[in-house]
Amino acid sequence: MKKYDEEMVDLLTYVKPSKYRKDILKALENEKLKIPSEIAIEIGTITSHVSSHLTGLKERNLITCINENARKGRLYHITSKGKAVLKHLKTKENIDKK
Repeated sequence: MKKYDEEMVDLLTYVKPSKYRKDILKALENEKLKIPSEIAIEIGTITSHVSSHLTGLKERNLITCINENARKGRLYHITSKGKAVLKHLKTKENIDKK
């Protein structure tokens, strides 16, 4: 059985139950900078849902905003920690499909 550190368990516990959190990380996975409305269109929800989840993901250092002081057009991208969480989730999803 694979060992997980406590921080990774906390992050997985935060992301895994939420389809939106997972989808937002996946939308940012290719390392392109995206604004909340682009993410919303890509994952099929409204911008306010995305914005509220971006706050939580940012607080946990899974994503970062590169222009925090901008009032509109804030650009987000995934962090290495966010990529690690996605990797763990994808491994689990692939196991579940078998």
